[in-house]
Amino acid sequence: MTVTSSTTAPVTTGLYIGGQERSTSDVLDVVDPARPGVVVGHAAAASEEDVADAVAAAKAAYPAWSALSATERAARMAAAIAGIADERDEDARVLSLENGKIVHEAWVDALVFEIRWQLALSLAEEVDATKVLPPAPGIPVQTTVAYQPIGVVTVIVPFNWPIAILAAALPHALLAGNTAIVKPPPSTPLATTRLVQRVAEKLPPGVLNVVTGRDGEMAGLIDNPDIAKVCFTGSVNGGKRIMEMASRSLTRVTLELGGNDPAIIRADAVLDDDHLDRLFGAVYDTTGQICMNAKRLYVHRSRMDELVAGLTARLEKVVLGHGLAEGTTMGPLHQPAQKAFVAEIIEEAKAAGATVLEFGELPGGEFAEGNFLRPAVVVDPDPSLRVVTQEQFGPVIPVIPFDDDAEAVRQANDTWAGLCASVWTADDDAADRLGSQLECGYVWVNDHGAARLDLRAPFGGMKASGMGREQGIEGVRAFQDTRSIAHAANETQQAGAAH
Repeated sequence: MTVTSSTTAPVTTGLYIGGQERSTSDVLDVVDPARPGVVVGHAAAASEEDVADAVAAAKAAYPAWSALSATERAARMAAAIAGIADERDEDARVLSLENGKIVHEAWVDALVFEIRWQLALSLAEEVDATKVLPPAPGIPVQTTVAYQPIGVVTVIVPFNWPIAILAAALPHALLAGNTAIVKPPPSTPLATTRLVQRVAEKLPPGVLNVVTGRDGEMAGLIDNPDIAKVCFTGSVNGGKRIMEMASRSLTRVTLELGGNDPAIIRADAVLDDDHLDRLFGAVYDTTGQICMNAKRLYVHRSRMDELVAGLTARLEKVVLGHGLAEGTTMGPLHQPAQKAFVAEIIEEAKAAGATVLEFGELPGGEFAEGNFLRPAVVVDPDPSLRVVTQEQFGPVIPVIPFDDDAEAVRQANDTWAGLCASVWTADDDAADRLGSQLECGYVWVNDHGAARLDLRAPFGGMKASGMGREQGIEGVRAFQDTRSIAHAANETQQAGAAH
């Protein structure tokens, strides 16, 4: 396995504030997860003053941007992403280097940004919709209910799918009439900053700003009174910190947090190659580092052997390696700490007597110290083990038998999380029945995972998996407030209401 020197040329990014690129004396060193000693780029590290300038620039741009109609904003936003695909190969290369995932996934990451952006623009005609409440008995007014933008929005994205996840919120916020500041993740800031700056350069100055830096300097993106809303995707603990900081200025939040997604495989489930491929991707895509990946498989006892055999056949073909190397099918985990955690819960399952199947060959040579971990299946673990109760966020899945639907639903709901779930069955009625009993925000039938998400539908979690919704018109409304204007009814209107 070789990665040529051209793939490791350092990438440098700055801040983008008020229509101007800005460099900083302090920078973030960005390393390759497959070779943690190799620096692949440098990102500007904003100071508190830089952050305050970004908020001020977005605030200054807000009156003119919000005064446009939604269709006018949509036209400008469409022009802003024209030609965005021209640099998709380079965006994918940079993202693979800094994130660790295979380059195909990085390419799709950038593609989904464009798809989500265009889907948001298709909602422009609905954004400014109003409704009229006519006079009624005892209510001598005619009231128009309309929507209005809320102000400056901060969008904070995670390392795993930063560009795609950004577009679940950013275009909706802009289309609604808000201005925005994007904060890419400090460990993977390069590709996101590059792409967002290209878009921002085609919008009026201050409408879209990009700030990278250390979390300690970023509080002003959350607790500044001029920030109307923070949209955060990340861990549960991160969401709690964001919510606490936002409370200082009563800033509203949308939180899309971690998941512990169950997949229920009934006795009548179709487990042909197509369905097993879908399930395999739902578990192991991005080395298991996706919030909506399947994290627990509840399998009818009669199908356990078949299911484990199906996963085994696919795991035996996994090739661990650098995300840019030809033939690699699974990259490293992003952080050493996450590798250590996943390895620990796998060893814990072994010590508790569970059957643990591990696959693949760890890379050697220059990749020997990389964050690689062999993918694993944990068969019939004790339900109290952390591999079941916690979000693994790595290439391991517990497979747990059940005997009846009620038991499966009970175990699936017995968790802190409520992001997604799936039901695998040939019975549509059973799918609807079980799906309606699952405590989560999104349910698939005979499918699961980020690659299978309907990007038009509202998405978000319940319980500790978050609050609020992204995507669709619901995602636009999340960045708006209602305004009611009541006109005193004339005598004819009042007489009509009385009858």
